[in-house]
Amino acid sequence: MMRTILFTIAFICSMTNIFGQTEQAKLKISHLTGDFYIYTTYNTYQESQVPANGMYLVTNKGVVMFDTPWDTSQFQPLLDSIQFKHNKSVLLCIATHWHGDRTEGLEYYKQQGIKTYTTVLTDEFSKKNNMKRAEFLIAKDTVFNIEQYSFETYYPGEGHTADNIIIWFKKEKILYGGCLIKGVDAKNLGYLGDANTTAYATTLKRVQQKCPTPKFIIVSHSDWDDLNSLKHSIKMAKKLKKKKNTK
Repeated sequence: MMRTILFTIAFICSMTNIFGQTEQAKLKISHLTGDFYIYTTYNTYQESQVPANGMYLVTNKGVVMFDTPWDTSQFQPLLDSIQFKHNKSVLLCIATHWHGDRTEGLEYYKQQGIKTYTTVLTDEFSKKNNMKRAEFLIAKDTVFNIEQYSFETYYPGEGHTADNIIIWFKKEKILYGGCLIKGVDAKNLGYLGDANTTAYATTLKRVQQKCPTPKFIIVSHSDWDDLNSLKHSIKMAKKLKKKKNTK
């Protein structure tokens, strides 16, 4: 009898661990440096589970989020995790281009009282493509000062999309590149359905000039532990442009 009870307890614990791991895999939060954190959710693309990285910054006043979860089931769990981990609420969220892996949660977060931002250009594409839209619009490259931190939104030109921006933390030398920059493990520039393959390389070079010697480069769909991601992306973009020009 005792052996049966022990086996049952062990089985329940085992299943709890399995389900716990499955649930945990939907949202991953990793410490980057200081008050900076990377959050990762997942979605299916071409029959494969693809990670999507976003970032958030913890300030004295509250949390600033960059892009929204791709997995729609993780909008609230991310807020709950931030509240539990840091005892702070999210103040604002900035999406870096109009695709759903960046903007899907804008409407939900607006309903929660969070200030949501995109550029005017992103809003135009979001409206045109029936995607979620932000409450506030950024008309030009803008420096945000949130408590002890400062960062700039920068539009380098067309690349992954016509509206893609990056976020530059000049003091901390953190480049949040979004989907414009690919990881060093990428064999190509990914989805190019809305890309400007002719301008892509020039756009990335502008990012390189704007953000010299970054200590971290955060990309959307790969690991961020290799600073060669920008150089690798430029190389791929040049190759793509050359290939297009020879046709």
